[in-house]
Amino acid sequence: MPSRKPLSDGPCPVARSVDLIGDRWSLLIVRDAFDGLRRFGDFQRSLGVARNILADRLRKLVEAGILETQDASDGTAYQEYVLTPKGESLFPIVVALRQWGERHLFARGECHSVLIDRRTGKPIPFMAPTTKDGAALLPAATEVRKVS
Repeated sequence: MPSRKPLSDGPCPVARSVDLIGDRWSLLIVRDAFDGLRRFGDFQRSLGVARNILADRLRKLVEAGILETQDASDGTAYQEYVLTPKGESLFPIVVALRQWGERHLFARGECHSVLIDRRTGKPIPFMAPTTKDGAALLPAATEVRKVS
């Protein structure tokens, strides 16, 4: 079976991003890191992923500068994986996926986890692109300028 062609050298930012973090496990690792998980075993328990796949995805996320390893905060010999500033900048993407899922993948009244603003104790408001003056920015009002 031929391997897929990497998109990391193309001119599309979406393709490059998906090439790096678009697989199921990478995004779920990032989600779990936002939820406070740091250790290999914790990621494995949360995700139920095979050790070799988890090790591969963690390695790729570290190499990409999304996660970094550091000595365990409790002084044990373990390594912990923590989000870098580059990794933390993925937060709006995780929130957008969460909110899309809440709107389209759950039946009315079906229970699901909720992202809460710690300061207010309330669910965070829906995220949407806006224009400079704060109006909703709809897809039809945008265009992609391709590199020629």
